[in-house]
This record gives sequence, structure tokens and C-alpha cells, in this order.
Amino acid sequence: MITGIKHIAIAVRDLDEALKRYEAVLGVSNATRHQFERARANEAHFTISGIEIQLCQSWDADGRFARFIAERGDEGVHHVCYTVDDIEAALASATARGARLKPCAACKVVGAHKHSEGWVAFLEDKLSGLETEFMQVYRPGEGPDAGPRVM
Repeated sequence: MITGIKHIAIAVRDLDEALKRYEAVLGVSNATRHQFERARANEAHFTISGIEIQLCQSWDADGRFARFIAERGDEGVHHVCYTVDDIEAALASATARGARLKPCAACKVVGAHKHSEGWVAFLEDKLSGLETEFMQVYRPGEGPDAGPRVM
């Protein structure tokens, strides 16, 4: 069912300052920067041992990462995205075990839907206080601009 970890998202107050800390302490280099209009967030992505780390800063005080920091009083791991081979099967298994699906913060879709890198879905139930995301990474020809998904 779960095949790995796609990324770990860390909510930060100030993306530039956070990235400087990661560069100084962990020697991170070659981070890529992204702006996501729909999610209203700036992010820096880098990889450690094959796992992508995403530093995420909301544009607005009521953004999902800013709210996370305000609720907890500090920056920290916001969510873990697990890779799956079959997102529909993974969601069926999780919901059969009592999990509930929640809307995507960016587009409000509940359940599996196209994202920039694969089909994603979010669970309402938090594991260890963290948001849980499933992603079935696109295979060649399945990107966000490709036609309907064949199950």
C-alpha cells in the first residue's frame, strides 16, 4: 500500500531565514524555490537521502502554514506525503480502517485529484498530530494536462 515518503512539509514563518538555517546547519544546497498561487505559499524544496523536504511559508496570516504555526506556537513538521501505487486502493483501505477524507486546502476537492506531481488526497485524521497526504506519482503521459485517469 504505502511505498515510501514523497515529501515532508515544514511550516516556517520566514522562508529565507529558514533556508539559511538549513544551509548553515545541514549543508543543504541547490534548494529550488516555488510560488504556489492556488495554495498562497512560497516554498523551498531540497532532497536529503531521496526524501524531498519542503519549507513552506504562507502568504497570509490565515494560510494553512501560518495557522499551523499560530496554533502550535512554533514552526514544525506540517505534513508527511506518503507515496502509494494505487491511490484509490490506499484511500479505500484507510477509510475502511476509520480514516476520513478532508478537502485539499488549495482546491477544496475531497478525495483523489490531480496535482502538479501526481494524484493526491488528504486524510482528516492526523497521525502524530500531522496532516497525512497520499500521492500516486504520475507515470509518463499522466501529468496534470493529460486526459482522464484510467483505473
